Amino acid sequence: MELWYSENHSPDVRFSVKVDKQLYSAETEFQRIDVMTSEEFGTFLTLDGLMMVAEKDEFIYHEMIVHVPMAVNPEIKKVLVIGGGDGGTVNRLALYKTIESIDLVEIDSEVTEVCRRFFPKLTAGLDDPRVNIHFEDGLRFIRSCRNKYDLIIVDSTDPFGPGEGLFTREFYGNCSRALRDGGILVNQHESPYYDDYAESLMRTHRRIKGVFKVHRLYQAHIPTYPSGHWLFGFASDRFDPVADFDAERWNALGLETRYYNTELHKGCFALPNYVKELINNA
Repeated sequence: MELWYSENHSPDVRFSVKVDKQLYSAETEFQRIDVMTSEEFGTFLTLDGLMMVAEKDEFIYHEMIVHVPMAVNPEIKKVLVIGGGDGGTVNRLALYKTIESIDLVEIDSEVTEVCRRFFPKLTAGLDDPRVNIHFEDGLRFIRSCRNKYDLIIVDSTDPFGPGEGLFTREFYGNCSRALRDGGILVNQHESPYYDDYAESLMRTHRRIKGVFKVHRLYQAHIPTYPSGHWLFGFASDRFDPVADFDAERWNALGLETRYYNTELHKGCFALPNYVKELINNA
């Protein structure tokens, strides 16, 4: 008998992966967590039936959400990651020796424990002495922060369930107040391709743009995410992610990457016309 994991990307489109074995399944007070293995994507994690992390392509998402802001401002010292309990974002941040502290705020401790068990390489950075893990609501955590961080990365699930509050204008306003002068906010910004995701993208863009002087979207190709075409948001009151980007300085760090490079950095902000139209409509 064959076992398949299937995820609806639209009312008429379904993404399916043949599963070798289900390794873990549990229901927490926040969500359902499943871990499976497949021949094509290796071990993968789903939350409430949505793909979050797959061994084969996680590097694309995590490199793009971390290296883009770090290449724009190499002077970043204090970082806050909201969500990201799988450890992948922190793992990439830990490569930067100039960072002094990383606060990880994850609402569901079980996500982190499960990922430590099934994704040990991905979670290795969580043991870095600069990392402080807070198992609490990111919405509540950010409200008490003022002028504290140089970079905030919102590594959230989709805008419903536990991650819903991380897509509100109130939340982005609190992020702005939590950033130091010249701080940067980066968030996962959904897909522009399917209608429901595109609606979320436009709503998020509109809300962030009302808070920050600079808000630019950039893209990556992530095969296990809906349509494979995924966007991130870059927001700041000082830095422009292309005009203020110093490729030579970042390359001098000598970091090994599998997806991100400085040529891609410039190109990923060049958006297709249909995405530009969505943003303009927002």
